[in-house]
Amino acid sequence: MQDYKDVLSEILIDEKSLQKRIAELGAEISADYPGDNLVLICILRGGVSFMVDLSRHITVPHKMDFMAVSSYGAGARESRGSVRVTLDLTMNIHAKDVLLVEDIIDSGNTIASVLEILQVRQPASLKVCALLDKAERREAVVPIHYRGFVIPNKFVFGFGLDLDEYYRNLPFVGVVDLEKYKPSS
Repeated sequence: MQDYKDVLSEILIDEKSLQKRIAELGAEISADYPGDNLVLICILRGGVSFMVDLSRHITVPHKMDFMAVSSYGAGARESRGSVRVTLDLTMNIHAKDVLLVEDIIDSGNTIASVLEILQVRQPASLKVCALLDKAERREAVVPIHYRGFVIPNKFVFGFGLDLDEYYRNLPFVGVVDLEKYKPSS
């Protein structure tokens, strides 16, 4: 695997900006959800870093759960929007206020399918919190209630987002230099 410094073209969002915005989102969510009915749901694996940091800034009692989904279709690299749940929630979300926490929304196809799956379970409310919104790639209508940053259509990694499953641990969001990047086989 290449060193991230060899493929980093720019730091799109630095650590300080990320943490400041996450704290602001936590305050907004805390104000909107009084009580103890809130459940944060993270789609594994990319959203974990964001959800953990966000959770620390939410001052109301809340629970956390996780899902893993696999997009399927003709192209392995592109989601077709249909998803298969590979790890389901461990708790019942019926009559709960559910906040789906996502690292990035680009086409919106997969998240739209996940919202349909969760809506069938009859939560009291169902909203989306996305750290990154790549709006210019949107194909499906996805309501984003809490948005960290709108970003350009660039290949990004770090802060939960992987580059060939590496570098999720970086404290910033960086842009991949596609001329220098050599995908793992």
